[in-house]
Amino acid sequence: MHISSIRMIGAASVAACIAIGLGGCVAPPRSSTSSTSQGAAFAAAVWPAQGPIVGRFDGDRNRGINIAGEDGSPVVAVAEGRVVYAGSQLKGYGNLIIVKHNNEYLTAYAHNRRILVQENDVVLAGQQIAEMGSSGASTTMLHFEVRRSGKAVDPEMYLVGSVGSGPASVSPSRREPYTGRTDMDDLKGLMPAQ
Repeated sequence: MHISSIRMIGAASVAACIAIGLGGCVAPPRSSTSSTSQGAAFAAAVWPAQGPIVGRFDGDRNRGINIAGEDGSPVVAVAEGRVVYAGSQLKGYGNLIIVKHNNEYLTAYAHNRRILVQENDVVLAGQQIAEMGSSGASTTMLHFEVRRSGKAVDPEMYLVGSVGSGPASVSPSRREPYTGRTDMDDLKGLMPAQ
């Protein structure tokens, strides 16, 4: 299963959505917010976590970035949006949160120790949504992805500013390849058909 295409009903379990092919799992309507407007641009207001980048996007083995940190460190939403998935049923991601920002962009936050939001919650940029952990990974880190129309894109193209001891201070010797599964492309339906 892949993240790029999951739609969730508030109370529906991920297992049920997977079993029926995900096409029937649609989030119920909410009051309109800028996060769910069609055609809206996307730019991250904040970094999802503080710490050095230990794995960078390559589009193949790593479809996001990996940010190292301390167990329990805050993980925050990078922009306003709606939580469309919060759970641990996707193998290789541990405790995972997916936030849909508009009809084109979503972000994924994997390997959390503890999830602090629920499906269908509206979150704001900078709001803590989880605690960093190592669920589904061998070390404590956040695996962070940005998806545009279902396709993984380099998150660093959308993140601005500094991440504490993050991007500017990462030396090549600190980077480690991410060996976890990052193939979220097979979850169908999260992004609307073009």
